[in-house]
Amino acid sequence: MTDNDFLKELHNPDVPVPEGMQSAVAVTNIGRLMDSIYNWGRRNSIWPMAFGLACCAIEMIATAASRYDQARFGMEVIRASPRQADLMIVSGTVTKKMVVPIVRLYNQMPEPKYVLAMGACACGGGPFKEGYNVVSGVDKFLPVDVYVPGCPPTPQALLHGFIALQKKIDAQSLGNYNSVPWYGRGPSDAIPVPVLGPDLYDPRQGHIMRRQHEAAQSAAQDKQADA
Repeated sequence: MTDNDFLKELHNPDVPVPEGMQSAVAVTNIGRLMDSIYNWGRRNSIWPMAFGLACCAIEMIATAASRYDQARFGMEVIRASPRQADLMIVSGTVTKKMVVPIVRLYNQMPEPKYVLAMGACACGGGPFKEGYNVVSGVDKFLPVDVYVPGCPPTPQALLHGFIALQKKIDAQSLGNYNSVPWYGRGPSDAIPVPVLGPDLYDPRQGHIMRRQHEAAQSAAQDKQADA
């Protein structure tokens, strides 16, 4: 029986807890208390990474200034190094050339880490969607936790995104590996860095490209045979 199966049985209201396992129930309650304390510390000490790409970065700077003061939410320290940040705010248009260092910087961030897509371009391509040099959403390459739409979003909208991220952190539990995949055994796998050539190539889609190439080769061979 795995740890998750044991916890499910322990919290099943149809199964009475034996008298000898009352201490285990107390430990579980302590675990919940530790989750709340741990998450309270994380949600109030988020260090965003300065990563402005386009006009959305102006609104991000305004959010950090004195009028809106994102420091009220525990996000005062904006870092320029991915090694010291746990929130990547992708604010602006993501080009095919720029997504390569974005993924590389994300892999350099320590766990736990989160991604906030700010603006219509970062969320889905915006007015440049399906352009020859623009990525239609950064979520095609990175796991995005919070989307803040707009062109550009207002500082109030970005603050709302911060609050949504804090609520997500509050809901995470160290006892649930699906909720916090970074709190598991062994190191987490890095996201493959896209390859920029004549076009952008995602290594995770290599099997799709191989199938298309094999289908094209088979079609060419059939055409030659018919000729």
